[in-house]
Amino acid sequence: MLKVINVVGARPNFMKVAPIVEAMRRRASEFLPLVVHTGQHYDARMSDAFFRDLGLPEPDVHLGVGSGSHAQQTAAVMQRFEPVVVEHKPDWVLVVGDVNSTIACALVCAKLGVRVAHVEAGLRSRDRAMPEEINRLLTDQIADLLLTPSPDARRTSTIR
Repeated sequence: MLKVINVVGARPNFMKVAPIVEAMRRRASEFLPLVVHTGQHYDARMSDAFFRDLGLPEPDVHLGVGSGSHAQQTAAVMQRFEPVVVEHKPDWVLVVGDVNSTIACALVCAKLGVRVAHVEAGLRSRDRAMPEEINRLLTDQIADLLLTPSPDARRTSTIR
């Protein structure tokens, strides 16, 4: 059985992770999905509504990071996520999109030798002035599995 930590950090991540976690739950003999909410974007009413409406289970872990500069937020996610990885010893960590939580969790895993799957890999704006573009580029470089949403993203993700 594969233990997979599914990371959600920002509201758009909830919609992307919900069907993945549900599929893993339907295959309970193959997967043990855990949900870690970094709290990068957190409003109790909105967060609770997303979890309820999307059928996501309550997070197994809530890091409670909150807002801050890109550096502060990324560092806080890394500091709080590392002990979770060490404690739970996942086979895979699934990260989504291009938010600070995505790169932060991928970095922790790369340094601990835990495999990372990146959902929405290969998407590019080609604007390095955007922090999200830096997050995309770096996450794709260190992820073990690139899950691309389109043929153009697939072509981009093969360029390392």
